[in-house]
Parts: sequence; C-alpha cells; structure tokens
Amino acid sequence: MTTQSTGATIPTTLQFATALSRKTDTEAATRDLADAIRMQIGGAPIDLLFAFFSIHHAASASMISAMLQRELQVKVCLGCSGEGVIAGSEEIETAPALTVWAAHLPDVRLTPLQISVSQLQDQIRMPGWPEPGIEDSTFLLLADPFSTPMQEVLSIMTDRYPHGTVGGGLAGGGQDSGENRLFLNGQVFDGGLVGVQLTGPIVVRTVTSQGCRPIGERFVVTRAEQNLIYELGGVSALKRLQDVFESLQGSQHRDTHRALHLGIVIDEQGSHFERGDFLVRNLIGADQQAGAVAIGDVVQEGQTVQFHLRDAKSASDDLHFLLAGDRMRHTSPPLGALLFSCCGRGEGLFGQSHHDSGVVQERLGPIPTAGFFAQGEIGPVGGRSFLHGYTASVVIFSEPDSRKAHR
Repeated sequence: MTTQSTGATIPTTLQFATALSRKTDTEAATRDLADAIRMQIGGAPIDLLFAFFSIHHAASASMISAMLQRELQVKVCLGCSGEGVIAGSEEIETAPALTVWAAHLPDVRLTPLQISVSQLQDQIRMPGWPEPGIEDSTFLLLADPFSTPMQEVLSIMTDRYPHGTVGGGLAGGGQDSGENRLFLNGQVFDGGLVGVQLTGPIVVRTVTSQGCRPIGERFVVTRAEQNLIYELGGVSALKRLQDVFESLQGSQHRDTHRALHLGIVIDEQGSHFERGDFLVRNLIGADQQAGAVAIGDVVQEGQTVQFHLRDAKSASDDLHFLLAGDRMRHTSPPLGALLFSCCGRGEGLFGQSHHDSGVVQERLGPIPTAGFFAQGEIGPVGGRSFLHGYTASVVIFSEPDSRKAHR
C-alpha cells in the first residue's frame, strides 16, 4: 500500500490525504485505507471523502461505503467504480485497486446531491438540490453512463447555476446497465448520479485537457443542420476536410484516419482563439453525395470551427501546457487534486503507464491526488461545463487567498 500526506511545511487550515490499496480482499483493503487516512489527517474531522475502485470491488460497494463512514465519520462520502484507479503518481488500469481521497474543509458548505432517472429517461428529478444563487460554487459529479443523460443534466445546471463550475466523470468497469456502482452517504446505486456542491472559503479550479491540437485554417459554418455540416466558409465541408487531410504528411497523414476531430469555438466574442477556446467533438461520418460531415454534437450556422488532431504527443503537450499555465496564474499552491481521465487514454494512448497522473504530480507537486479512468469526463470549456471524451479533467483545490486570481 502506498500513501501520501500533505506534509507539515505549508501552513493551512485545509488538509488533504489519499491512500491506495491493491489488495483483492475488499474488507482488508478498506480497513487499511481508513487507517492510513486517519494517520495522515490526525484528529481533524473529515468533511469530504471520495473512494474509487476497480470493478473487482464493485459487488462490495456497500461494504466500502459503510466501513469508511463508520471508521472515519465522514460528513459527505462518495464513490464509484471505474475502468481503472488513479492514486498519486500511479495508474492501475486492469488490476484490482481501491483508493480513498479525504479532505478536511473547515467552514466550507457541502451539499450532497443525487439524481435518479426514470427508465424512459424522460424526466430528470433533482430533489434536495440547492436553489439557484449568485455565489460561485463547484459541483463534483459521478454518474452512470448507461442511465444518466449527462448532456441534458449539464444543460439544466448551466441554466440553474450560471456561476457554478462542474467537474467529474462517468463511472466505469461495467459492460452493461446496472453493473457500475456509485454510492453517497451509505446509499449504493447502480445508476443515476451522485455528487456534492462546495461553497465557501476554498478555491476549486477545473482544468480540462481535451488533448488535441488545431490543424489547418479556421472556418465559419455557413450551412448546417443538427449535427451535419454542409458548408464551411461557403465551400463543401467534405472538401475542406479533404484539403486538411492532404496538407498533412507522414505519421500525421495516417493519424487523421483515426484521430481527426472538430473544435467548435464556445465564445465567439474573442478576438483570437487558442487552447481552451474550442469544444472538441468527434467526426463520426461523411456524406459524399451531399459533401457534408457529421460530428458528435449539434452545430449552428455562424459558429467558428477548426479541425483538430488527437495523438499521444498532442495529448501530453496539452495537459502539460494547461497545468503549467494554471500554476503560473495562481499564487496559492495546490493542496489536493482529483483526476478524471478517459479510459481511452492511459497506456493505450501514450504507450506507457502513469502518464496523466505523472504530469499532474510534476506540474502541481506531490499533492494528494486520486481519481479513476472514466467513460466520459466532465469539465468546463470557454466558461461552460460539458461532457467530454478522451479528456483529462483535473480538479484542483487551494486556499481562498488566491480567489482574486481565480477565473
């Protein structure tokens, strides 16, 4: 078992801790983790706890939840299964693993959240959710991909909480509906959504690394319908795509067959567009006769778009760049982090283990970090929160004296 502590050199009221167990026995693993967290936190009460576990432990989710609450007296306790587990600088993608991340957050108001969606997914009920307010807040969400219309949930939240930021991920490990597990304060679910809202004296930032780089020129959508783009800058969208493809060489030329995407500018008011200004979406098809391309989102005429390429180098460079930029913009050091990384990243994309977790530790420091490999990642782009794929969403916690530099 490996553990991380906050250390005693940084004077702060906030405290974070994380621990990892590779034991296959769920009860033994959970007991070890509770002991490790208590040693790090000491006598401070634990206000917020996340537990992430591989599918090997999913059948015992009730035990994990009950033991952690009993042993650590947690105020808000959340968890879910994942395709893999992330703890500190380690990523365990296929083997059994269980990690716990805990935080002492004095004076921070925590509101537990839960959504159950009907089988028809025709109505989203949000009982107990806070009323809309004008203050900044952060929502951390875990959801089941088979039962939760996440795009619709995020749309509702954008309207209801315009000053809120959302981070999180979709649970994984299960291959079908009902196989994933989520829990919230002693209740275990095989679908829906659980989460927590944070408000008060803490700064929480979310860095969304979509892992792409722009290629070719930017175009204005001049003819589109739903997710079909017919014309870009008055020319067939398929012709524009072919021009970009032919401009690439060597390995880039090969990569476009499997890694070409389209970035949509979120805020058209900007004078120039760069990383973080584009919402990247998959290209999912083409219509030769109509000269159209189809993408994984709705597009509107007048929007600015640019083709993007996703490969290992682009994904690595993007995460380094965004985390380094965040670190430079804020004076208070990061104290803890949550990492939600796409299950399409990891060793399969980078050809090596522990990439995303290693970059987070390198750029933010050896802070308590935990997370999981998700079936979809939630994070803001251009001031709005979206559901992403192939993305790393990093939630960073620091002291409130950096609030002037926030956003």
